[in-house]
Amino acid sequence: MENQGWIKNYSNNFGGKPMKKITRLRQLMQKGFTLLELLIAIAIVAILAAVAIPSYYHYMKKSEYSAVVQAGDGYKNYVASCAQRNNALASCDGGAQGIPANFTGGSGAVGAISVTNGVITVTPVASSGIATTDTYVLTPAYNTTTKVLTWTVSGGGCTNDFVDC
Repeated sequence: MENQGWIKNYSNNFGGKPMKKITRLRQLMQKGFTLLELLIAIAIVAILAAVAIPSYYHYMKKSEYSAVVQAGDGYKNYVASCAQRNNALASCDGGAQGIPANFTGGSGAVGAISVTNGVITVTPVASSGIATTDTYVLTPAYNTTTKVLTWTVSGGGCTNDFVDC
């Protein structure tokens, strides 16, 4: 009983509602974030953006360059057939031996495709951060004994990491 009298007296000193006043006082003191908390949040977002944005742009260039790779890979079968028929790559040129003719002024991402002695060179159109020097070159090596054709990838697309070489 003694305890209840003390609470009653304490409550009367604060207008009968001491807990409400303390809670209200805390609410007034904590209205938002401190400047330090905001600066830390901004720094974290800036670090994430510094990593994510360049990765995103590189990913976009690689996806644009995939059309160049597909165009070059489409010529591989023609060159392989020519090498099998002739047992050599010397006469495997664009427009001969069943290989489609070389062309320039292409549409989309591909500017030109040429085949000379079995070497396929695809030149992209300059757009979306891809330059015309970012070529995709497929060089065949034909083993006349085993009749196996292997390909080596090179060109500006390799040095700029648009394709695995």
